[in-house]
Amino acid sequence: MTHVRNAAMALVALLLLVAGGWASWNSAQHVLLGKGREHGTLTVTGCTEERCSGRFAPDDPSSTRRTLTIERSVAAEPGVTIPVVVKPGTDEGVRTGWGGGLHAWLPLGGALLLAAPLVGGGLRLPRTAWSMAGAGGSLLVAAFFAL
Repeated sequence: MTHVRNAAMALVALLLLVAGGWASWNSAQHVLLGKGREHGTLTVTGCTEERCSGRFAPDDPSSTRRTLTIERSVAAEPGVTIPVVVKPGTDEGVRTGWGGGLHAWLPLGGALLLAAPLVGGGLRLPRTAWSMAGAGGSLLVAAFFAL
């Protein structure tokens, strides 16, 4: 029975980490693999509860200026200029630089924090759990200060 419990805890912890990594990769791929993508700055003109929009000024002078949207963060408020990379085929931008990279990996940081009690209590691996919690917490704190 102990092996079944350990397998179930490991499966749930793995599921949390895979889901966090998957959710993070949706935005992080554009920040990490930004070569060949359209870069520029976004001047925020307005925000809703979930998204901010504004005027995009591309780094390449031959590109057209247009309106983009980005995911709202604590640092996005009207009048702020944010460096962004455009998701291919969309009018959606992703914040670049350290702040954007850390912001993109926030779901993984949360997943690490959620999985730590399962690993520590369920699998009886306290050192691994503390390491996971420390990594997840550090990621969240670093993202907060980078934005």
